Amino acid sequence: MKEVICMPLTKENYKKRIIDDKIKIYLKLFGAISIEGPKWCGKTWTALNFSETAYYLFEDSIVNLAKDNPETVLSGKYPILIDEWQIVPTLWDKVRYECDKDKTKGKFFLTGSTTLEEESKEKVHHSGAGRIATIQMYPMSLYESGDSTGEISLMDMYNQKKFNKIIKQKTPEELAYYTVRGGWPENVDAKKDCVQILPKEYINALLKKDMHQRLDKKRDSRKMEMIIKSLARNESTVVSFETILKDVGEYSDKYEKIDDRRTVIDYIGVLDDLYFTTYQEAYKVNYRSSDRIGKSSKRHLVDPSLSCAALGLTIDKLVNDFKTFGYMFEALVERDLRIYIENLNGHLYHFRDNLSGDEVDAIVEFEDGEYAAIEIKLSNTKIDEAKESLLKFYENVSKKPKFMCAIIGTCNCIIKDEKTGIYIIPPTALK
Repeated sequence: MKEVICMPLTKENYKKRIIDDKIKIYLKLFGAISIEGPKWCGKTWTALNFSETAYYLFEDSIVNLAKDNPETVLSGKYPILIDEWQIVPTLWDKVRYECDKDKTKGKFFLTGSTTLEEESKEKVHHSGAGRIATIQMYPMSLYESGDSTGEISLMDMYNQKKFNKIIKQKTPEELAYYTVRGGWPENVDAKKDCVQILPKEYINALLKKDMHQRLDKKRDSRKMEMIIKSLARNESTVVSFETILKDVGEYSDKYEKIDDRRTVIDYIGVLDDLYFTTYQEAYKVNYRSSDRIGKSSKRHLVDPSLSCAALGLTIDKLVNDFKTFGYMFEALVERDLRIYIENLNGHLYHFRDNLSGDEVDAIVEFEDGEYAAIEIKLSNTKIDEAKESLLKFYENVSKKPKFMCAIIGTCNCIIKDEKTGIYIIPPTALK
């Protein structure tokens, strides 16, 4: 079978991704790398950037070949990309065995946009630990899409670097464009009048095909659509299964009605398996009394454009509804924060005091255990409110944050406030 040699594509068209540097390191440490994440986020393109041979398992002929003679799709010039490998789950153990044979590093890439079904997990007998490394990938951040200048980084703030610079202010329309467009590589240069098409098609494909890949039971597309809309309406909030159930009941007709909590859990589990959702866990910190600290995760769709598409939100609609825009903008910033901090081997959290209602939109915890508290506001009229919230948190927490930051959508500066030490920056300057 003919090899697919990828170098001409990558040299001319590839947009560098943040995880590229991590991939370069992992190629020297592991025999294979599994890149996981939502479809259309660029997994295959990124793997192709490092590969010399590629096999695509969405083609029936390749699937049959992989099942009958798997050695064929393991041959070629290294690194070899096997795209959507989970369609033939026995390939995992075959790749692991190939990595064990000669200890050569950087032999394979495995990419996929869904986790294994329960019946397929039985066909994977080894974890791949030590041989196959897993890297999580997301849609593009604003820095990756070229919409952030990257003039200030999380590590700049960690190292207490001083800033005092006036920059060009982004308009609400520009911020709404980034939010509705999303971080999909194929949508980065989309024109304003068609920017919402790709996210809508993503959801359509999920409802028509992707959600039915799990064959354990039959699921209703209309019910799934209602759950997606409920998640979108509750974007960037701590929302329970019971709330989603009630929310769906208020908006659905008798055919879409969902009867119990177990159904909601099951349907959201499918979305989780498709990397359609992400969770921002609660940060555990000694804040007055630990009994008061919220333990529930914020729920997000993996990209704010999906929430906008589910609710039919356009650029104009967001600009004219600042409350909804605020939630979607927060999701945009937290998407980027997740990408940036995970590249530093850290984690993204949120914080809430259930008794007083005190909260911090985002907590980024670094690999060494230090953390930063971050407030997110759409308008520069909310800077003082963000600072007040951060200072209140600082006063009541025993372990102080390494730094505090207010990320403001329409901010026209990058500064470290002399009085409070709080950084004030726009998301379009962050990396």
